[in-house]
Amino acid sequence: MRNVDETADEIACAKFDALPQRVQEALGELAGAAKEGLLALSVGVGLGVLTELMAEEVDDVVGPKGRHDVERTAVRHGNEAGQVTLGGRRVPVERPRVRASDDTGEVTMSTYAHFADRDPLTKVVLEQMLAGVSTRRFARTREPVGQDVVDRERSASKSAVSREFVGRTGEHLRALMSRSLADVRLAALMLDGLELKGRCCVVALGVTTDGVKVPLGLWDGSTENKRVCVELLANLVGRGLDCDQGVLVVLDGGKALRAAVDAVFGPVPVQRCVRHKERNVLDHLPERDRPVVKRRLRAAWKLGDHQAAIERLEALAGELAHSHPGAAASLREGLAETVTLQRLRVNEQLWRTLSSTNPIESMIAICRATSRNVKRWQNGDMCLRWTAAGMLEAEAQFRKIIGYQHLAALALAVERDVTARRAHASRSTTPPSPTTTTTQPAATLAPTA
Repeated sequence: MRNVDETADEIACAKFDALPQRVQEALGELAGAAKEGLLALSVGVGLGVLTELMAEEVDDVVGPKGRHDVERTAVRHGNEAGQVTLGGRRVPVERPRVRASDDTGEVTMSTYAHFADRDPLTKVVLEQMLAGVSTRRFARTREPVGQDVVDRERSASKSAVSREFVGRTGEHLRALMSRSLADVRLAALMLDGLELKGRCCVVALGVTTDGVKVPLGLWDGSTENKRVCVELLANLVGRGLDCDQGVLVVLDGGKALRAAVDAVFGPVPVQRCVRHKERNVLDHLPERDRPVVKRRLRAAWKLGDHQAAIERLEALAGELAHSHPGAAASLREGLAETVTLQRLRVNEQLWRTLSSTNPIESMIAICRATSRNVKRWQNGDMCLRWTAAGMLEAEAQFRKIIGYQHLAALALAVERDVTARRAHASRSTTPPSPTTTTTQPAATLAPTA
């Protein structure tokens, strides 16, 4: 049985033979490339044009060949093998060399330097790898450019592809972790951990007052512990992130993250993810009781009145305390922080977005998808590079959050809340004045036996 390639080759040859005779003669040496398709023909023509462009640049710098010019500043110096980037390949070409007349060194030819730039190759490698193409299969995903070019190409091995990817993801990691955050005004900050087969990357996502989601940074550690989280937040502050006026922090309930926020940012409002809290409570219940409790939890969290929501949740916890004490304890832990948005009187539309960690979970899902082919994480640097590449890939897909029109009001509410908290903390730590430290009246003392 004949394969598909053989049939396709016969069809291509038949189409070429059907071209007018004058067209076939005009193609000349490109006839073989034309049989392989229009792209291969274009590549062949392009390489020929590149040779002419380099020759013309040499004439512009040195002058026409065979004419003596006493004022020339450079001379021809033969040719040598070079490489240009083409369709995810390194293709060898003959490049002309030019040296200064005073023999001070070689003159750079801008035409060759432009086409020899490896950046287009590394960009193609990065996009293919993040799309899930393995290094072994990279060569199969490139566009057909003609067998002649394929036979002469370089950098097609899996090792070469891997080196290009490592270099490009390293650049992305450095770019992400060196971003200046001085001009970023955050309305909300989300933190979460990304598990990578025995390692953990803590990532940070910001939501600006304009509703734009911004990947802020990441930090590597063995677990999601307080030290790792503090290092990440301290890095954000060191890069210029200003949270003196306060910021809403959205967490999944991890104790390490919560302690790190207190240590670095101080008294800022924290919203606990209601979806994580819901799962934690339901995990303590038998299947038959979960639908009812789930409905009651969601009904309480949808209430716009802060006090009414707390009363509903406390009542539910009281009912569960006897039959399912584990569920009651899970609900009461951090209960007040599950209704922080109600306390700040946030718009209902914005509440749907910021009451859970779904925005950062979406970014983490893209990070997992881009690294799904990785079977073994060699070190922390590899984890950081892949995660940073995934975060920047996610950033390209971001849209403004739902309810972004109400973020300005949220920022003002957070600022008022932080100011009130700091004033309360200041009053609590202020020592009493000497005039008030008088002996207590006898009526307030405990009676003696």
